[in-house]
Amino acid sequence: MEKITFIGAGSTVFAKNVLGDCMMVPALDGFEFALYDIDEKRLRESEAMLTNLRNRYNKSISIKAYLDRREALTGAKYVINAIQVGGYRPSTVIDFEIPKKYGLRQTIADTIGIGGIFRALRTIPVLFDFAKDIEEVCPDAWFLNYTNPMASLTGAMLRYTNVKTVGLCHSVQVCTRDLFKTLEMDPEGVEEKIAGINHMAWLLEVKKNGKDLYPEIKQRALEKQKSKHHDMVRFELMDKFGFYVTESSEHNAEYHPYFIKNNYPELIEKFNIPLDEYPRRCENQIKGWEEMRESLTTDSNLSHVRSSEYGSRIIEAMETNHAFKFGGNVLNTGGLISNLPRKAVVEVPCIADRSGIIPCYIGELPEQLAALNRTNINTQLLTIEAAVTRKKEYIYQAAMLDPHTASELSLDDIVSLCDDLIEAHGEWLPAYQDKKQVIATN
Repeated sequence: MEKITFIGAGSTVFAKNVLGDCMMVPALDGFEFALYDIDEKRLRESEAMLTNLRNRYNKSISIKAYLDRREALTGAKYVINAIQVGGYRPSTVIDFEIPKKYGLRQTIADTIGIGGIFRALRTIPVLFDFAKDIEEVCPDAWFLNYTNPMASLTGAMLRYTNVKTVGLCHSVQVCTRDLFKTLEMDPEGVEEKIAGINHMAWLLEVKKNGKDLYPEIKQRALEKQKSKHHDMVRFELMDKFGFYVTESSEHNAEYHPYFIKNNYPELIEKFNIPLDEYPRRCENQIKGWEEMRESLTTDSNLSHVRSSEYGSRIIEAMETNHAFKFGGNVLNTGGLISNLPRKAVVEVPCIADRSGIIPCYIGELPEQLAALNRTNINTQLLTIEAAVTRKKEYIYQAAMLDPHTASELSLDDIVSLCDDLIEAHGEWLPAYQDKKQVIATN
């Protein structure tokens, strides 16, 4: 029996989206969906939920929960990763609360910034443990990574393991649709070209019947900026740099040095920036899960409509050899985006079919967009260095090069903040405990 293994299956709603989608794919009839999580209670809840869906939609599929990761991975053809190392409590709370003591505020803190750096440092060693198992018990499996920070984690896997890895996000497929909805434009028949890095890819072209729609988009966006709305940061970036960015305004507010500033607190109101947004979402999700748990795990009439997630469509393309185009995160091998570093992970159009995943060559980005991408890539690459070498100096340097952190804190404060975070995370960052290091000067 062929197998799809879902690691982090306690993420029940996300497991429903991705594996529920897979149940709708005839080419996956007869597969085993193997579930693994370190939280047995959440694992059993996901098992019950997926069994409900299986009984309603596809009884040929086998749902099986595992407490042994290696056993769950053995023989897998596809591995889907959706873990959160350290969880909301304590780790995410630490990532927000300690920087606040230094006057450093964040919105989401899962990509770069001080929160993204430490989330990566917690997660990369765990992914390397996964990789060791995969290389031994399912060496031909494709690893579909949904966990953030996407670029750092995917880059670490592609550069330092032999696991076939692609990073998958949610923003590319809804970028143009959501932009047009905000501007009250019709997205039907629109052609788009998107490339860059994860959470900072760019809508490079947007046309309908050969006509460039950017002039109309920009005019409508200028009008929209006259009143408060949810996308003010992205519209400001488009106004100043010429192109719309894929990920949300709350995310992009902390990827740049322009928006969250102690010396200009009025910017928070001006651009409608939701500080501490991710902790609020986590609290709401926890409450929401309590309310929906029973219906998801016991309702025999539980329904599912195939989502916009790429996972099931990539797997379907590989199984059927019917090509599927998607926005994927891959290593910039061969200079897919020629004015970004080769070691970087880029988000570009990719084609999936039976031969695997083939990324598309983009060439040069407009120079201002490549420059913005590089500011984030700098931190991503140094974060990977810190995780691989286990040297504190690379943690400090990753933070020093982060655009938002560097715009707010002195070098000494950045070092102190990193030390405080290392100490607070304790068992989640064992490689850096009690290791006093001096920053390299050579």
